[in-house]
Amino acid sequence: MHDHIIKSTADHVKALFANDGSGHDWWHIYRVWRMAVQLSTSYPDTDHTVVQLAALLHDIADWKYHDGDHEIGPARAMAWCQQFDDLSPAQIEHIGDIISKVSFKGAGATLPDMTLEGQIVQDADRLDAIGAIGIARTFAYGGHKGQLMYDPSILPITDESTDSYTSKDKVGTTVNHFYEKLLLLKDRINTEAGKAMAAERHAYMQSFLKRFYAEWVVDG
Repeated sequence: MHDHIIKSTADHVKALFANDGSGHDWWHIYRVWRMAVQLSTSYPDTDHTVVQLAALLHDIADWKYHDGDHEIGPARAMAWCQQFDDLSPAQIEHIGDIISKVSFKGAGATLPDMTLEGQIVQDADRLDAIGAIGIARTFAYGGHKGQLMYDPSILPITDESTDSYTSKDKVGTTVNHFYEKLLLLKDRINTEAGKAMAAERHAYMQSFLKRFYAEWVVDG
């Protein structure tokens, strides 16, 4: 295990994201990192260095903040990793490949083939997008983007492509995001341990939405 590389990377990412208020902050990355470690314990033959570094670097340059550029994140992650002589070119390429594929890109987007290491990191990231933490992060991001919390006249859009999902012209609300992404993630989890956690967190989101709608309508 390359403990010194992981510590250096964690320190670097923490410094970059410590003051982020969009829900994609250091603590999101920390949770994804630790969840990836937890999930990977069921798979002793995985490259645990790749899992940890890909988890730590998965949001280093998120396309949502870089005009939809899906290449910048993998490129920056690989550039960071190239300073460490202990990492092989194959490991660095693997980390970049995971980061290029980890994000949800629309309900109808083609699902990429992923290595087991990639599936673990993707599950960890998706688990942090659902449940109580996922709800909090969703509203934090909606506020960050100046998005309406909810408007009953604006219906969710089932995005059939990545272009639709990432369109700057798309009009939506934070509550719609549950239907456009969050409630879809339970059935897109790869690992068995991840599936069990996802089912519980999915049920919590459903109960939250039921209560939200009950409180939204006030007679009188």
